Amino acid sequence: MTDLLINIDHVATLRNARRESFPDPVQAAVLCELAGADGIVFHLREDRRHITDRDVRLLRETVRGKLDFELSTNTEIVQICCETRPDLATLVPERREEVTTEGGLDVVGHRARLRETIPRLFDAGIREVALFVDPEPDQIEAAREAGANAIELHTGDFANAPTPEARAAVGERLAAAARQAHTLGLSVHAGHGLDYANYPLFRRLVPHVSEVSIGFAVIARAVLVGLDRAVRDLRKLVKG
Repeated sequence: MTDLLINIDHVATLRNARRESFPDPVQAAVLCELAGADGIVFHLREDRRHITDRDVRLLRETVRGKLDFELSTNTEIVQICCETRPDLATLVPERREEVTTEGGLDVVGHRARLRETIPRLFDAGIREVALFVDPEPDQIEAAREAGANAIELHTGDFANAPTPEARAAVGERLAAAARQAHTLGLSVHAGHGLDYANYPLFRRLVPHVSEVSIGFAVIARAVLVGLDRAVRDLRKLVKG
């Protein structure tokens, strides 16, 4: 059965918009777990635009399910991740000017850097290291060669497809990528842009997905119906 991890970055974004102490992403993480989430995701960016070092420390102390630390290969952030020892470290591309992560990591082009970073994370006691990749065969093969034991498929093109036909075509690419990763012995995760409307189709099309990371859709729905209901509604879709 697929696990549901909730990304709480957007709670921190709202807090930081007014330079307040609330809403607290750590409190949000607690509520998400009480509502049935299997874990929590956060991205500590180099510019600290949402999650802060304080949040990281308290999330590690508070979260009882799986904790997924998203990060770039920046040396300082990698060191913080090693000290935090999350259950999962997911390496993602990062650009200062982007609003949110815009695509998968170029594993082929950054293989040498990743071969240095991934062993550091494992040596720190982190059990699972994933690379956030587009559904491209060469990137998935490179992820295995770089030493990762999981991938997270970038589902942004699936979520943003302009027509049902285009979405189905992207779904086929994701399905092929998931099968390839599974054959290579990699755990398959997925995320970015998945929501209440498009997840049922994704679930039908893409096999071998052990966990999904969903954030913005949940926090946006929570503004209207509350965080508890937003998580419970999504959990029903994910768990079937």
